[in-house]
Order: sequence, then C-alpha cells, then structure tokens
Amino acid sequence: MTDNKNIKVEKIKTDVLIVGGGTAGCYAALTIAEKAPEIQVVICEKANIKRSGCLAAGVNALNAYITEGRTPQDYADYAKKDAHGIAREDLLITMSEKLNEVTKRLEELGLVILKDKDGKYVTRGNRNIKINGENIKPLLADAVNTCHNVKVLNRVNIIDFSSENNEVKGAYGIGIQSNVFYVIEAKAVIISTGGAAGLYKPNNSGFSRHKMWYSPFNTGAGYAMGIRAGAEMTTFEMRFIALRCKDTIAPTGTLAQGVGAKQINSLGEVYEENYGITTSERVYGTVNENTQGRGPCYLKTEGITSEQNEELKKAYLNMAPSQTLKWIESGKNPSEQNVEIEGTEPYIVGGHTASGYWIDTKRRTTLKGLYAAGDVAGGSPQKYVTGALAEGEIAANTVIEDIKNFENKAINKSDIEKHLNEVMGFLKRENGIFTTEQIEEAMQTVMDSYGGGIKTNYRYNEKQLDIADDKIRQLYKLSDNLKAEDFQELMYIYELRERLVVCRSVIAHLKARKETRWHSFAENLDHPYRDKVYGSKFVNSRLKNGEINIILRDIDEGGGAYEHNY
Repeated sequence: MTDNKNIKVEKIKTDVLIVGGGTAGCYAALTIAEKAPEIQVVICEKANIKRSGCLAAGVNALNAYITEGRTPQDYADYAKKDAHGIAREDLLITMSEKLNEVTKRLEELGLVILKDKDGKYVTRGNRNIKINGENIKPLLADAVNTCHNVKVLNRVNIIDFSSENNEVKGAYGIGIQSNVFYVIEAKAVIISTGGAAGLYKPNNSGFSRHKMWYSPFNTGAGYAMGIRAGAEMTTFEMRFIALRCKDTIAPTGTLAQGVGAKQINSLGEVYEENYGITTSERVYGTVNENTQGRGPCYLKTEGITSEQNEELKKAYLNMAPSQTLKWIESGKNPSEQNVEIEGTEPYIVGGHTASGYWIDTKRRTTLKGLYAAGDVAGGSPQKYVTGALAEGEIAANTVIEDIKNFENKAINKSDIEKHLNEVMGFLKRENGIFTTEQIEEAMQTVMDSYGGGIKTNYRYNEKQLDIADDKIRQLYKLSDNLKAEDFQELMYIYELRERLVVCRSVIAHLKARKETRWHSFAENLDHPYRDKVYGSKFVNSRLKNGEINIILRDIDEGGGAYEHNY
C-alpha cells in the first residue's frame, strides 16, 4: 500500500518530451539525437522501451515496403483503396517516401532481413519483406540508450497534458514504482503512444481475456489526452477488426500471403471471391458465412507441402507461439487441417486504419507544440512498423525546425494542483463502491451490446449508439470514486478512464457517418449503403465544454496537403 505522506513531486524541464517509447517514439528520439544533439529529450514509457508497444514480442515481416518495380504512389493508392477513399494522400505519400530509408536504418541497427541468393530482400507479396524480427524492439531500445541527449524514464505513466489556450506546455505523469508525481515542462511534445484495445468485450473471456490481436496495454492514452485538451481528431468510426486464427488470435496474413491460403466455408467453397479482399471485406465475408449457416470458416491449408508446414511453424514461433503449439498439441500439421478463423473485437488504431489526431504533413496536431506519430496519428492507414518509424522521423524533423522559435513554457501552479489533487483523491479515498475491473467489464459489455461489438456481429443503429453514450457517461462518473491502493492500481484507474473517453468519441463518430462505408468496421443498420456525400468527407471532432462536436472536412481528391494554423 502506498504511504501517501511519502509521495514526491518532481519537476523536470526539457526541450522535447516524447510520450510513449514504442516504435515511433524511439525513432523520433534517434532522429533528434543524430541531427540535433544539442536538443534535450525525455522519453516517458509506462513499461520499458526494451519490450514495450506493439513490437514487444517481435514480428516476422515488414508489411510496408516499396518493393522492386513499385513506387510510393503505388503504396498510397493501395492504402486509399483499402480504406475505400477515406485517407489522406498527402500523409500517405510523405510516409511512403521514407519506408525503404527507415528499413535500411533498421538493418544497420542489427535487424536480420532475409535475402535471396542474389542478395535481395525476400518479399512476401507486393509490399512486404521477410525478417527475423523477434529482437526488433530491443535493437531500437539499445540505440536510444546510447544517445547522450536522451533521458528515458521507464515505468512512468503520463496521465494528461498541461495545455492552455490551444497550446501544450508539457505533461503530468506518475512513477508506477517510485511513488513520484511528475510535472514535465517541455518546449515541444511528441505523442507516440499506441491505439486503443480493451474498449469492447474480447473473443476470450476471464483468465484469457488479454489474449487479443492488439497489445492489451495500449489503452488509447494518447487519444484521450488529446481529446480532453481539445485537439481535432479524425476517423474514429473506421474501427479495425482483425481476421485471426480462432482461439489463439494469431495473425492470418502469414497463411494468406505465405502459402496462398484461401478463405473457405464449411462446404469447402472459396467465399472471399463473393465479398472482396480488402481488410474489412475479409471480416465481413466471414461474419456473413457464419450467420447464414455456412460456418465455421477456415483458411485452406490442407494439402500444402511439408516444407511449407515447417516454414509456418517457425514463422508463428516468432510472433504467435500459441498457434504453433496448437498444431503440435493436436498432432496435425497445417497440411492436415484447415485453420479456423474469426473476427476480433473492434480496436481504434491509426497504424491500420485512419483513426487519430488530425495532423498536417509535418505531423503537427491542431494544438501548438504537440506533434503526433505512429498509431495515434490519423489519416494514413496501413502504415505498420515502417510507417510508424517514418512518422517518428518526420515529427522529429519538424520539432527540430520549430523549436528554434519556441520558448520555455511554465506550467501554471493551479493546473499542477488540480492534477495532483486528482491523483491524491484516488489514493486517499477510504473505500470505493466499485473496482476498476468491474467498471471496465461494464464498459466492454456496453460497447459489445450497443456499440457494434462481436455480440451484434459488429452491427449497430443510432438508437443503440444513444444508449451506449448514456451508459458510458454514467460509467465515467462512477470512475471518479475509484480507490487505488498504490501507484500500480492508480495506473489502472487512468487506463480505464482513457478507454471511457475514447469510447465516447468512437460512439460519436459512428453516429456521425451516416452510411456503411466499410462493412463490419462500421456497419450502420440505419444507413446500410455507401453515401456519395459522406464518401467525400472526413468525420472529425473536437471536445468542447464536455460535448463532442462533429466537423465534416472535404477530402481533397487531388491529393493536396491539409495544412492548418493554430
């Protein structure tokens, strides 16, 4: 139990604060260290940068790469098509132009990229290359730890920005193991946290509830802080639902691209041809085949070669060992049994879809002094690992350019007291009526039942969304009275509240897009077809006086840049 009398307040002053030591955050720090070593950088990471974020367990491919004969424009066109037009071409192009450059840098840091007999990268499809990536995050962390101008604060959870008059002055954090309340003043802040998992009831319940596609420790913290500060956000209605191997929730791309496995129903029919092969259509086809009585659905692996069997088992050991163990425990190789598939619960993640901060091409948000990169940066779907690295570099380059004109910003004492009192309130409370886990479970039930979760086959109507919003508001009020025994439990409270803030934005965006642009991702039963007007609009939002105001912005079909003033 925390001794409240021994809580320390520590004030830190730095040039640049990076919130989130994942892929984009680490690369942003490396970029600043190499190009402007005189700029002091602090990274705050609630875990440890050696094994944090989406790359914690490693990956076996880089899914965003400009292969031989392809161009950045090709990649942008692919991403726009997969998003059915709701994407920022200016962001996609500026990201795509750096994909191969950051890949080369990763190889220089020690990443093993597979090569053929001619010394060329081994491709997997038109946009991917194969790697041995189980140590990709430690390589990035080791590089960051050698930078003399970068200070890493591991196990420090940032809980909110300090913002005033549309400008971010720094942030507040809690030392999860040190009982320290941090006040961090910075000339510029780069937000590079992950997306949001855990909003909806997951595939697996109880003890296995964290066996999910996306990192369960990514709670939408960066989104929530931006929403509360009044930043403009975009496209939260484009949820991401992954098609995954049943029970293990292991990736299916390795099967589909690695051995050409087709989606088939229980009758052996290849159904993917009837629905389309964009990410959302693959999920939608599976849902429909099941609801129409032709399930279970599978990826057809029966009949593949013994060599492919071994390749698959090795590949999954790198990223999802449970799938390899499942094959071994069953005593059957993939060639002897098709792999059953299912959709996951919905996530909000800007690395796969376009959800996140509304930014300009330099990765500036609409709040002065705040920049976004990676999963929290909206507008550029299908960025994956290398796209996050590219955005980290772009944001860092912009900070180096902008910071020359920025002065030190002092955080107001009243704002410090407000946040410290909130922290102390959770720690000093005698009793809490509900636990954090109980409210989190209630939130997931609400979103599952009324916000288009697995229970309703990802479908919703406006009446259900109204009910969801009302219940999420009630749960947020209940969270005011939670009790934390220590700083670890305090972090859980803030994670819950972050998720609740993001839930409200998701609900508002789902309701605002009055069409079904992406089956399953946003299946609106009141508006079941695509709409020409909404097909030319971004659905954006800003929180003002506790209410989410929707902003519809035109899509520039010519690929023009969206620059903004503060």
